[in-house]
Parts: sequence; structure tokens; C-alpha cells
Amino acid sequence: MLRASWVIACKDLRLVLSRGAGLVQALLLGLLLIFVFSLSRETGSIMSAQGAATIFWLASAFCQVLCFNMLYGLEETNGARAGLLLLPVPVQSVWLGKALAGLVMLLIAQLIFLPASVVFLGQTPGETWSYALLALILVDVGMTALGSLLGALSQGQAARESLLSIVLFPLTIPVLLAGIQVCASGFGNGPVEDSSSWLGIAAAFDGVFLAAGLLLFPYVFSGDE
Repeated sequence: MLRASWVIACKDLRLVLSRGAGLVQALLLGLLLIFVFSLSRETGSIMSAQGAATIFWLASAFCQVLCFNMLYGLEETNGARAGLLLLPVPVQSVWLGKALAGLVMLLIAQLIFLPASVVFLGQTPGETWSYALLALILVDVGMTALGSLLGALSQGQAARESLLSIVLFPLTIPVLLAGIQVCASGFGNGPVEDSSSWLGIAAAFDGVFLAAGLLLFPYVFSGDE
């Protein structure tokens, strides 16, 4: 299963990166959000750490939606979804492969969003950035696990194109809150004790989303459109 997931992830990344336009669109949307929100602060003032962290994760969440719509759209455009279902591997391999590809794409985007947030929002990395980076990984794992599950649900019919964003955002609120709180402490040198508790919350929801993906994906991906 892991080998098949790796092959699917590499295949999707090659297709997405070779085309380029889809990933560039996601990057530009996130950067545009960060830049527009940066205009809300007065000249010379510094945005609060909480506000900067919220904007960073908002850009990441919108980028995630575009990434998974793109990843699952690869098979929908040429009718290759049946080919994935006929692979002699557990169907969860598709879910995990798409999640790995989405995780790589999201991390690439955040490598650009993070310095953009520091520059445009006037932030300075603090001493607790090790916790913030750990929170970033944990939150990204939960977001991509859930995004890969719901990305399959949103494909198939034109009327369901916006289903991913409608369903995904409410479900990712707990992990997004954890990411915002820990990243805010990274910007503002918040207490380590608070960061540890939020990291535990993010890890717990990662387990819930990973288990949900393993259990529910066969019904979601192979169901009738």
C-alpha cells in the first residue's frame, strides 16, 4: 500500500509541476490574500502576531482547496478514475498518495507564504519558532488527510465543484486554531506551555482525520456519482 501510494504521489506531482499553472494559481491566491490583508495596517505599524498567524493559515487553507481540486481533477478530466479503482492495491492507496502529493504542494506554498507574512505583516520570528514549525507539520498533516478524503467527494458533477470548500473549512477549524495559536506564539514569543497543549490538540485531530480517511475513503471514492 505504501509503495503504491508513493507511486501515485510522484505521478500526481509530476503532472502538476509539469503543467505549473495550477500550482502558480494557488500560490498567487495565497500571496494576494497576505498582501491585501497587509494593507489593513497603518503605515509603520506592526500587525499583531495573532492576526498575522490567522492570515498565514487562511492563505494556506485556500491553497489547500485549490490543490486537492487540482489533484483529483487529474483523473476526472480524462476519465481515468476507473483505472485507479482497478489497481491491484487497496483503494486507500489513492487517498494516501493524493494526501502525500497535497502535503508536498502545501509545504512548497508555505515556504513562500511564511517569508511573505514576515515581510508584509511586519513580523519577527521569536524564540518559540521550533514549536511553530512542529505545529505547521502537524496541522498540514491533518489538513491534507481530510482534504484528500473530501477532495474525492467533491469530484464528479459540476454542481459539486464548490463542495470541497464548503465542507472542508468547518471540519478543519480545530487544527487551524491550533496552528494559529502556536504560530502566533512563534511570532510573539508566547509561553511554551500553551504551545504544547495546542500541539496535543493538533496531534489528536490528525489521528481522527487519518482514521476517517482510511475507513471512509473506499466508500467515497468508489461510490456512484
